[in-house]
Amino acid sequence: MLFRTMVAAATLCALSIAAPAGAADKPTDPQIAHIAYTAGVIDVEAAKLAISKSKTKEVVEFAEGMVRDHEAVNVQALDLVKKLNVTPEDNDTSKSLSQAAEAKRAELAKLDGAEFDKAYIDNEVAYHKQVNGALETLLIPSAENAELKGLLETGLKLFQGHQQHAEHVAADLK
Repeated sequence: MLFRTMVAAATLCALSIAAPAGAADKPTDPQIAHIAYTAGVIDVEAAKLAISKSKTKEVVEFAEGMVRDHEAVNVQALDLVKKLNVTPEDNDTSKSLSQAAEAKRAELAKLDGAEFDKAYIDNEVAYHKQVNGALETLLIPSAENAELKGLLETGLKLFQGHQQHAEHVAADLK
């Protein structure tokens, strides 16, 4: 239930800043599970903010897709950690993500109209680039459990689609 209390919207710059630097510092599977879940919760919270604030059909539809997809992946993640009897482990990366997301969500909450839409979608493009990069270079290579690795790989494909969708929406907003 700790997961469910996490808040945020965010830039994932914190992930690249807070990620372990070397192979000796690579995250453990419980840490990876927590990071991935936290990243999903952050995007769901940002999307819910967009749904409540935006009047632009394309932005709202994008946000609704983020809620649907990230909640579905997080349900799969929770089911997997239960099956594996793994307790996700909070860590510096998860904490940094949550803090950065909270700040970004507060920033977005002050904006309205086209200014909000642009800031939200630009953040989604940047966020998904950062998450996808972290999945490719750190989280997937570090995962030791095959089922966790598989879930991360499936998530990467989905999130690459999110990035492309966000880029498309961003182009239409200009």
